[in-house]
Amino acid sequence: MAYSNVVGKTLKNKLKAIAKNPYLFGLIMLVLLSLLLFSVYPIYSIFKTIFVGENGLDFKAVQKLFDKPRIYQTIWNSLKLGVASAVISTLIGFIFAYSVARTRMFGRKFFNFIAVFPVVSPPFVLALAMILLFGSSGLISREVFGMQSTDVYGFKSLLIIQAMSFSPIAYLNLKGVLESMDASLEDSAFNLGASRWKVFYTITLPLAIPGIFSSLLLTFIKSLEDFGNPMIIGGDFSTLATEAYMTITGRSDLRTGSLLAVSMLLPVLTAYLVQRFWVNKKSYTTVTGKASQGSAIIKEKKVVVPLFIICMLITGTIVLFYGTIIMGAFVRLWGIDYSLSLDHFKYVFDTGLGTVKDTLIIAIIATPIMVLLGMVISFLTVRVNFPGKKLIEIGSILLFAVPGTVVGIGYLLTFNSPPLAITGTAAIIILVLVFRYMSLGIEAGSNVLRQIDPSLEEASKSLNANGFTTFRKITFPLMRSALFSSAIYAFTRAMTSISAVIFLVSASWNLMTVAILSAVDFGKLGVAAAYCVILFVIIFLAFSALNLLLKQNERSM
Repeated sequence: MAYSNVVGKTLKNKLKAIAKNPYLFGLIMLVLLSLLLFSVYPIYSIFKTIFVGENGLDFKAVQKLFDKPRIYQTIWNSLKLGVASAVISTLIGFIFAYSVARTRMFGRKFFNFIAVFPVVSPPFVLALAMILLFGSSGLISREVFGMQSTDVYGFKSLLIIQAMSFSPIAYLNLKGVLESMDASLEDSAFNLGASRWKVFYTITLPLAIPGIFSSLLLTFIKSLEDFGNPMIIGGDFSTLATEAYMTITGRSDLRTGSLLAVSMLLPVLTAYLVQRFWVNKKSYTTVTGKASQGSAIIKEKKVVVPLFIICMLITGTIVLFYGTIIMGAFVRLWGIDYSLSLDHFKYVFDTGLGTVKDTLIIAIIATPIMVLLGMVISFLTVRVNFPGKKLIEIGSILLFAVPGTVVGIGYLLTFNSPPLAITGTAAIIILVLVFRYMSLGIEAGSNVLRQIDPSLEEASKSLNANGFTTFRKITFPLMRSALFSSAIYAFTRAMTSISAVIFLVSASWNLMTVAILSAVDFGKLGVAAAYCVILFVIIFLAFSALNLLLKQNERSM
């Protein structure tokens, strides 16, 4: 009773404090209602469609799904691919991270660039390159080895593509872990006579375990929810994401397709929550604030040379795949006539210019909204105490943690009828991008806010400035660098997203990623490659412009 009174008083005091600031109160309510409508309600809609029939609870969709023998194979395929892809991409990421962080080998900066490059490219570009290189008209399979018939589709190709596509996630994660270790521990072991190998497996590797485990979980999630690569190169190897899409679009079975998509939630959410709330809290602290004289730079040739050779092989493979896409866009007919031509670009600009414009317009509108909304939510969750704060925290990461296929189906079900019938418009695509990727802005904003001393804002308030004025004149300018950085990644995601938006595009508003998928389906590989090159150029120009703005902003501060 006494405890409930204390809780009641605390809640009352928080409400009173918020009520004194009408701008802040309005902002909190606006964010809360937006999250309920655009993050929580679509997920509720998909569950309602699956489990509620005309006469109440209805589990026929579940029974129908598990009556199909193919479903068990599909689930097994997804899990097998997810585990194998996570292990290989983490291994690639670790080799790159260890080579860049612990050696001074030749080409280290280039390896660093190549290691992260796949993360800023469309998710299925490498799958298209695999077909151009090893398909029945492949440059290597047919022109080099003279093979007349090859089967490039299936598990093995998909595994190679996913390993390369998702290795940047592991690389970025593990590079940070390796660079933050106190090198004096390893130096001490050397001074006591330990070999390089013994230092690696008794000190370096155990200290990197949280980063390795985190990378495994993140890449497992990305593999499981991957839609573009299995669609292009999966062949008969079905996964849950592609099976859900085919069930809805090919067989017009919305309930079973929704259930297939939702079945990804359990492993994905489990892995996401373990990564976010358990792995991230594990501490293998080696940086104590005390002065460290360690160097930990590896100079032995017997270690550096093999690492250099492995990095060169992986780099050569990635360059070969991306180079093939560029080459494919400029040759007349892949596999038949390799003379240079601009026919594919002419075709794209004659028939697909509207798609390019639609993609740009949607990305340009969605990017500032998702970044600003992310910044506002990070400010509310880090700096303000109010009832319902946990709801905002959970609602803001919900769609990021859920597979894109689930999000797309949820939006289709929710906004297909009045009062919010926006299916087929640009608004629904912008909304799904904003609420799926705004967590990038939240993460960047939260990290910056935790580094800013709250006394700066308290000084503003002591001079009678209200919360809105304090945020506008003190907090927001200090967050601008994080804002620009997250804008770069948000724009890339808006340009290259496919799994969440493929259910939402229409004749009026189409996207380049969907056009690429369609071109591959119709066998127009040169056109698909031309779309990819245009996408690269747009992302590169946007990246350069935002980077320039970031540098100007840093100089002006």
